[in-house]
Amino acid sequence: MSATIDIAAIGMVTAVGLDAPSACAAMRARLDGFQETRFVGSSGVWLVGAPVPLPRNWIGEKRIAHLAAGAICEAFESVPQARGQTALILCLAEQDRPGQPVRDNSALLRRIAEIVEIEPHMRSRIVAHGRPSGHVALDQARRLIASGEVPYVMIAGVDSYLTAPAVAHYLNRRRLLTSDNPNGFIPGEAAAAVLCTRSERGGFQLFGLGLSREEASIYNAQDLPLRGDGMTAAYRAAFGETGIEMNRLGYRIADLIGEQYWFKQNALASLRLLRGRHDFQDIWSPGESLGNVGAAAGPLMIGMAWTAARKGYAAGNPVLIEASNDAGACGAAVLAARAA
Repeated sequence: MSATIDIAAIGMVTAVGLDAPSACAAMRARLDGFQETRFVGSSGVWLVGAPVPLPRNWIGEKRIAHLAAGAICEAFESVPQARGQTALILCLAEQDRPGQPVRDNSALLRRIAEIVEIEPHMRSRIVAHGRPSGHVALDQARRLIASGEVPYVMIAGVDSYLTAPAVAHYLNRRRLLTSDNPNGFIPGEAAAAVLCTRSERGGFQLFGLGLSREEASIYNAQDLPLRGDGMTAAYRAAFGETGIEMNRLGYRIADLIGEQYWFKQNALASLRLLRGRHDFQDIWSPGESLGNVGAAAGPLMIGMAWTAARKGYAAGNPVLIEASNDAGACGAAVLAARAA
């Protein structure tokens, strides 16, 4: 049996802000962190990316660890009693993703714990599915909290596409946005964390969750017709747990990183499930400001929705948050703010 969980606190480290309030304000204002990088694009000009402006020029796994630690520390600031009784679920890039920035996931988990100055809880774990990792982590978090083993679970996502091997791979695949390729994504990096606990009155609650897989993934969409079956199934499972139809949604937040494939998948899922009278449903995406931030996307989107609900500028209630990866894994979650 899964517990009903609330989001108690959040943290962010992004290209448009080194904490959640500034990052969310910048994304709300449609600001972006895009700039020329040290990488050369396909036409010989500098590649545009969205690097995080850290105060120190850390590189490699040290950089990734400090990105994640910054987001986790911010989330702990508002709920200090959670320190010492929190299991950490670390969301990372797919293990086989070309150019992914982490070689030893377990060592990274220990390194982050040292920076944050917490002891790794025995129930801490790693989820390495890229962008939908946050949805898998939400499912694990509610099970952990339901078991009574921990009162808090920290879901932290960190990722970067700004590595030389990653840039070379995606340039060769014509996946990056360049002057001669409009159908591509901007490589970015970010970290985000959300602290989960058992639901109480007046919280921001997870009501439904769906996980599925799309057979016509971005790499075999030419061989199989994309019908959006995977995302549709994820939507349907999330609505099934929530007990509502899609026409009751307020708005959506999606990891639309810039390529046409992801917009088509999102539109197909909506067309197949949206029935009856409904109000306009806006779609937000952190990709507009941050590019492709990989495994950080899930916690980041949850943080965007949490902040919007608390500050009163959400485009509706409830919100559906979706993510998917290159291999076809899809996740959808329905969250809502409840009155005290």
